[in-house]
Amino acid sequence: MSQSNMSEEEKKVLQAKHRVEEAEARNRVKEQKARTHRLIQEGALLESIAPSVRDMSMEQLKCELTVCLRGLS
Repeated sequence: MSQSNMSEEEKKVLQAKHRVEEAEARNRVKEQKARTHRLIQEGALLESIAPSVRDMSMEQLKCELTVCLRGLS
């Protein structure tokens, strides 16, 4: 249905739907940025405690962390 054939009520409903979708998109971006910030902080903390992790591959780091953290549980 083209917008010229829509009633005012239908246009308002469509606008409201778009506003909700835009708000949800903004929230997703906000959550993604917060997660990225948290991950960067956690990585920086790990690096400050164990500087040797800078020279490890992701697989090496995963193995090291797995071994270390298994001992905690």
